[in-house]
Amino acid sequence: MAQSEKNILEYIVVCVSEFANRYNIHMKDAYSYLRKYKGIDYLCEFYDVEHTLSFEDAIDDLTVICRRNGGAIA
Repeated sequence: MAQSEKNILEYIVVCVSEFANRYNIHMKDAYSYLRKYKGIDYLCEFYDVEHTLSFEDAIDDLTVICRRNGGAIA
């Protein structure tokens, strides 16, 4: 696995963890929610921009993306 892929995976893991912390849900549930409502896809596609933001901003972005795709957290 290339270093760039490792960086993306590590970033996604941290974002899932931060998302779970913000909404007080289990990390597994956060991952399932983000997968279902396209948050993980968003992080993969826009990693180059998202990783330059604070985690707070990234979680805000994930919340918006998931809501646009039918999610209902918060």
